[in-house]
Amino acid sequence: MAVSSLFDVEGKVYVITGSTSGIGLMMARGLVEAGATVVVTSRKPQACADVVAELSQIGSCLAIPSDVSSEDGCRALRDAVAERFPDGIHALVNNAANTWGAPLAEHDTKSWNRVFDLNVGGSFHCSKFFRPLLDAASTPDDPSRIVNFSSVTAFAVPEDETYSYTASKAALLHLTKHLARRLAPKITVNCIVPGAFPSRMMKAAFEHRADEIAASAPMQRAGRQDDAVGALIYLTSRASSWVTGEHLVVDGGTVNCVTSGSSD
Repeated sequence: MAVSSLFDVEGKVYVITGSTSGIGLMMARGLVEAGATVVVTSRKPQACADVVAELSQIGSCLAIPSDVSSEDGCRALRDAVAERFPDGIHALVNNAANTWGAPLAEHDTKSWNRVFDLNVGGSFHCSKFFRPLLDAASTPDDPSRIVNFSSVTAFAVPEDETYSYTASKAALLHLTKHLARRLAPKITVNCIVPGAFPSRMMKAAFEHRADEIAASAPMQRAGRQDDAVGALIYLTSRASSWVTGEHLVVDGGTVNCVTSGSSD
């Protein structure tokens, strides 16, 4: 086996939820450039169409709008993908997410459930429904993959009052391990834990505090497309065929290298 083939994803079929903006779009673009076929999906049909119009100029990409915040929505996405790819898909990337910030007293059941239904429920139900398609494309040397997306806020408590978001991202870390045990050996399940990347959720922060965000990481910058794509290619290529139940922190060293308080 040539070492150069370890990270080859050409010809693989990916489904990436929440892939019309932010990290999802970064990954979709990078994978298409690498020769993979990417199913772009989000709640907004026009956004899906716009992304496909752009990425189809580079390689293989198609759009299937969906709302994966409900079990029925996840099932509908699976059904639509199965029609296009009856022989299976190689990777499911559970990236779609929502957040909510408000003072503690204003966090009600509706806002809490809205975040959990998408961030945790959507990842779980998509994994459940896509299992047969992933099993179908799996081989002993190169199993199919599920990659969930958590957040560094699952480890480091933020100043923002985003209780449901941080709790949901922490839940994904354990869900990843549980699914990894259940779906092995045909499917590996791992989790990417991103730090500060330009995204819809981080738009206001980057507009007002871009320099501060960059300076807060030991690597002195925010996340870029190649950071996200590199992590995903590793976790969905033969290079990681014996890695499952793990999380990969991609944050420029913020969580593991920065400590609070004084050493005096």
